[in-house]
Amino acid sequence: MPNNFALGKEKLWSRRQLLKLGLASTGMIGAAALWQVLNNSQSKSIVKVPPMDMSISEGVASPMTMLRNFDYGTLKQENGRTIREFELIAGTSIIKLNSAVSYNIWDLNGRIPGPTLRAKQGDRVRILFLNRAGHSHSLHFHGVHPAEMDGVRPVSNNKATIYEFDAEPYGVHLYHCHIEPVTRHIAKGLYGMFIIDPPTPRPPADEIVLVMAGYDVNDDSHNDYYAFNGLPHYYMNHPVRIYQGQLIRLYVLNIIEYDPAVTFHLHANFFDVYRYGMSMTASEKTDVITMGIAERHILEFAFRYPGKYMFHPHQDAIAENGCMGQFEVVANNNSKNS
Repeated sequence: MPNNFALGKEKLWSRRQLLKLGLASTGMIGAAALWQVLNNSQSKSIVKVPPMDMSISEGVASPMTMLRNFDYGTLKQENGRTIREFELIAGTSIIKLNSAVSYNIWDLNGRIPGPTLRAKQGDRVRILFLNRAGHSHSLHFHGVHPAEMDGVRPVSNNKATIYEFDAEPYGVHLYHCHIEPVTRHIAKGLYGMFIIDPPTPRPPADEIVLVMAGYDVNDDSHNDYYAFNGLPHYYMNHPVRIYQGQLIRLYVLNIIEYDPAVTFHLHANFFDVYRYGMSMTASEKTDVITMGIAERHILEFAFRYPGKYMFHPHQDAIAENGCMGQFEVVANNNSKNS
């Protein structure tokens, strides 16, 4: 495999060079639509998603959009092989954690968390990374890949590079900056989920992403606020709408730095656990699971009764400081209550 990470001796690629090669992020929406047609044609008649107000904008954080938004990349053909290409740009932003507190972050593509990247096992994945965030950064992907693609080399400000590897193994993975101090670079926003789907698709479900993170606004290595998908308390004020009786596939990632572990608890229900998403068979059924930093799982469930049901870590201080939300289960005339 050619080493696209460096040209000559560690010469990183510029934005202009990438554009000359036609590696900009055009056609991404079309690729996502094509993926849906090819892979979810069966599920369209089965999976039901309630309408939600998607016009709500919270600047760099967009929790409602984040729930069901998957970036499938741009499909390209090169030398007889399909390449799934993504573009990630590191930048800086200010996020409003509440009406009184704003916080400087590093973002990816102008958002926090970064885009949820998605591929199939065996796909050739190419990530075009441009750093415009003022400091050296990198992207490290969890999974299997050659050493030169491991994302531990710094990419200077206003420089770019390419990570390219085969997507394997299937499961729920993540990506994040790996420049020291790594904890700080992650905690300030340089992270996202990386899903590799299995060769045989999972059963149709309403698929939802929840990323748990913390904010250390005082730089004292202690989190002051916590959030699902970027903003504290957001899903308490804007519940996640799901249908009664619909299978929910929850992709949950704990990227809370400074706290060694958190739990995830679902009210009035139990979920099947697919640890790290690396199995097609559930390992257990529970209503609370403990997750260390960077741990992630698939949790599947369906609600029997309509109403609002909370989800949160069972550490009260973490939940009360922002990591808390609700599912609003909408009545489905085709569902049974028993």
